[in-house]
Amino acid sequence: MKKLVFFAITVFALSGCINYEQKVLIYPDGSGKMEIHYWMYVPDSIAANSILNLGIFIPDSIRNEFSSPFVKIIDITTFSDTTDSTIHSVVKIEFSSIDSLNTIKAFAQSEFSLKDGASNQKIFTQFIPPVTTGFGIDGSKFFVKYIYEIRGDIITHNATSQDKNILTWQYNLNEIGRGKTISVTFKPYKLKETPVWIYYLAGTVLLVVIFYLFRRKKD
Repeated sequence: MKKLVFFAITVFALSGCINYEQKVLIYPDGSGKMEIHYWMYVPDSIAANSILNLGIFIPDSIRNEFSSPFVKIIDITTFSDTTDSTIHSVVKIEFSSIDSLNTIKAFAQSEFSLKDGASNQKIFTQFIPPVTTGFGIDGSKFFVKYIYEIRGDIITHNATSQDKNILTWQYNLNEIGRGKTISVTFKPYKLKETPVWIYYLAGTVLLVVIFYLFRRKKD
């Protein structure tokens, strides 16, 4: 009984000790790809095997949490890194519509939304639910990071950083408070992907220009 109580307390305490990173690519039609990576540090005082048995680090349990008729699971990987005593899970999925992510158990509180805006614009939002910490855990030492690559012209956003079409929201657990909503307004590109022939055409034009410049230099 004592071991069972200790394990229950340990699981509850560690729920606020996970670092979380979510990378998403949104295509103009609302479909896309997502990679989720979360991990935690396992102190020497806690048996690593017990932590590995938690549902969040068991592939079958993870698959159950992310399964949906509207989502395709590409890969699920779990591993431990002995160099820094951490345990990791990586989940890769594809979706036909980002709104369909709301049908996944793991995203029950995330409230994904992609709506039409003004002048052919799109408005995307996602809610970051509050994370409970306790047992003396310092929430400032753990973080969540959301990285979105938008295939479109970004109009407005509330990201913490931007690199061209890549927006990043990063918060430690204390900063999340009662929850945060990330949002971006953008004008989607007309093409989902840049056609391969455009790269060939650009390369051909570049070669012609270089040839012309060398020929002119010789003359």
